Amino acid sequence: MLCLLLLCLGSAAFGQRHTVSGYVRDAQTGENLIGAAVFDTRSGQGTTTNSYGFYSLSFSSADSAFIVASYIGYQRVSHAVKLTGDVQHDYLLRASTSLATVEVVAAKEEKIQETTRMSTVSVPIEQLKAVPALLGEVDVIKTLQLLPGVQSGTEGASGMYVRGGGPDQNLILMDGAPVYNGTHLFGFFSVFNADALNHIELVKGGFPARYGGRLSSVLDISMKEGNMKEFHGEGSIGLIASKLTLEGPIKKDTASFIISARRTYLDALARPFMDKEKGVVGYFFHDFNAKLNYRITSKDRLYLSGYTGLDKFHSRLESTYSYGSEEGYRDEKAGLDWGNNMLSLRWNRILNNRLFLNTTATYSRYQFDISIHNESGNTYNGEQTHRTNTSLLYLSNIRDFSLKTDFDYLPNPNHYIRFGTQATQHQFRPGAVQYTDEVGDDALSDLNIGSKKTALESAVYMEDDVRLTDKLKVNAGLRLNSFFVDGESYLSLEPRVAARYLLNGQLALKASYAKTSQFIHLLTNSGIGLPTDLWVPATKIVQPQRASQVAIGAAQTLLGGQYEVSVEGYYKTMKGIIEYKEGADFTSTTSSNWETKVAAGKGWAYGAEFFLQKKVGNTSGWVGYTLSWADRQFAELNYGEKFPYRYDRRHDISVVLFHKLPRNWNFSSTWVYGTGNAVTLSESRYAIGNYGMVDNYSSRNDYRMRAYHRLDLGFSKTKEKRWGQVVNTISVYNAYSRQNPFYMYYGRGRDSNKNTYRQVALFPIIPSFSKSFKF
Repeated sequence: MLCLLLLCLGSAAFGQRHTVSGYVRDAQTGENLIGAAVFDTRSGQGTTTNSYGFYSLSFSSADSAFIVASYIGYQRVSHAVKLTGDVQHDYLLRASTSLATVEVVAAKEEKIQETTRMSTVSVPIEQLKAVPALLGEVDVIKTLQLLPGVQSGTEGASGMYVRGGGPDQNLILMDGAPVYNGTHLFGFFSVFNADALNHIELVKGGFPARYGGRLSSVLDISMKEGNMKEFHGEGSIGLIASKLTLEGPIKKDTASFIISARRTYLDALARPFMDKEKGVVGYFFHDFNAKLNYRITSKDRLYLSGYTGLDKFHSRLESTYSYGSEEGYRDEKAGLDWGNNMLSLRWNRILNNRLFLNTTATYSRYQFDISIHNESGNTYNGEQTHRTNTSLLYLSNIRDFSLKTDFDYLPNPNHYIRFGTQATQHQFRPGAVQYTDEVGDDALSDLNIGSKKTALESAVYMEDDVRLTDKLKVNAGLRLNSFFVDGESYLSLEPRVAARYLLNGQLALKASYAKTSQFIHLLTNSGIGLPTDLWVPATKIVQPQRASQVAIGAAQTLLGGQYEVSVEGYYKTMKGIIEYKEGADFTSTTSSNWETKVAAGKGWAYGAEFFLQKKVGNTSGWVGYTLSWADRQFAELNYGEKFPYRYDRRHDISVVLFHKLPRNWNFSSTWVYGTGNAVTLSESRYAIGNYGMVDNYSSRNDYRMRAYHRLDLGFSKTKEKRWGQVVNTISVYNAYSRQNPFYMYYGRGRDSNKNTYRQVALFPIIPSFSKSFKF
């Protein structure tokens, strides 16, 4: 009914209006270009392409138009159009080889002062690959951590803490499917293979109504669609991992594919240095992306994409002893596996030249398993006298099935209307434990299935990006969410609005407000990204999370567009956030009473962000600075007093530089500085009889670790070959070997016999080398 109403309103507005619509694509690969600018030089009207490269421009009185299509890193294409009727025209853009302008992170096809949205960043893939990387492994999340308002959790970690929020408050989408754990290697690398990605967008505030279900941010990632024209490949070989991507047409200009695989070989590298008699430890991760793209007709397109990834850690210790006629053995094995599986099926159709439909069905599953097995025994004079066999298996997962339908409707150049609906079935299993104990001939077995829950989450939304005057532009929307679990229902009506007022051609004032809700929680035991974190739903006892955020700011281009500068201030309130009570952890949540192990509270986050970037010339880069506060309060923790969030960070600075050198050499560097993380430390210790030492703690997170700062450097040289291209890269992580604190413990000092708090640093200076190639 909403669709019919909009069509009627739009039809009444057009009269004899004519429309030019179509797609903007890469001429060499057929890849859709997301966010490309389409502009009529005669009327001054313009728009940008949607997530599938579709655009639509309508004209009322003009009899002709001169339309220019442009995209960063591509040559502009122009086309004269006679408006005797509706016109469908696709623009094919070729990558520029002589373009002097180099777009850096936060590139927007609309100038920063022209777009309505604020707190939104689009990250070019080539820019991402140029940032110096830990151990040479390019990482999407670590690049995002260099932006204002985005913080890393701990040294080297790939977690995201956006504007005072936790990692569970980030909605991470890959081709529309949610990613519940986005990290490998215990949090030090993300699951996203940059070679398989087409577009990355991060939203920190002023959320459009089409996004929902999280409080702090949206990370929307699109995979490449596969080359429609010819077969190509690329890959890289690094110190700890290698990857390979292949793409090409199944049927030229009709169907294409892309597959991408990555695997670390830490286990193989470590194996020669291990003493099997003392024990064996192994770890590896792998991930695999695949996508099929089928152009059914000029108006219909079908996509099928999937991802699977696995981390596997295992250890084994075997020992034997012999004492006279008695012999004994011990075999200890442990394993930790976790991974994501996702599948996304999309169908989009141009219903008419002003209305675009996209329907998406997704499946997402995240699971981790912990296994421990201990066996021991002994014999006397060759006869077994004792045998013990103990095993423990712990597993937990979350699984989603989702169906979503979205419409993009462009009745005229002053309106860009989006509306749609979504339904998701969640299945939670916070934990299941199987325990077996055999002593001699006696056996004990116990299975605790845990509290499996099913919940239904649904939403309907509508938003309009409307130009009210030449100076005032507004994005207004409304989202209605519902959540049903165990006979309980929750509703949330969420208004969203963002506005831009243009003071002159170069400076704009902006403001936004967004109300958000989140019906799932993450029970976390630590801040270092361990996969034992548990996803659980809101219940009758545990309420949903809710937040409101307001932001104001200013944006301007300088020196003819060479520089962009933006300043934003924000204030966010949160309620319904949860943490474990004192002494509780994931091993105590395997029964249906996990709700009694957590405390619910509220939080505040506020601050200011400054961003300056240079976009042209041989030297480019950006400077970002964040001044922020983040606090929490729980009635059952810290005596009910407010305390700093663990990742409350007063000052956060990032400086990123890229420079093009002669003879195909390139230089890149990053320098980051951040106030030390908040920690809880004991103020004194005392003995109580035979019970040992007892710690006396003050307020939670009342102390600070040392400040964090680090310099990374990168040099790369590109060599052209007859068959393609080779890029050799040398990078140095932590170039001046700053001993940044990872955690602190109480122990004996180095230079005295007195006990004191000591810090553990994780990464010294780490050089690395990688070789990438394209063919």
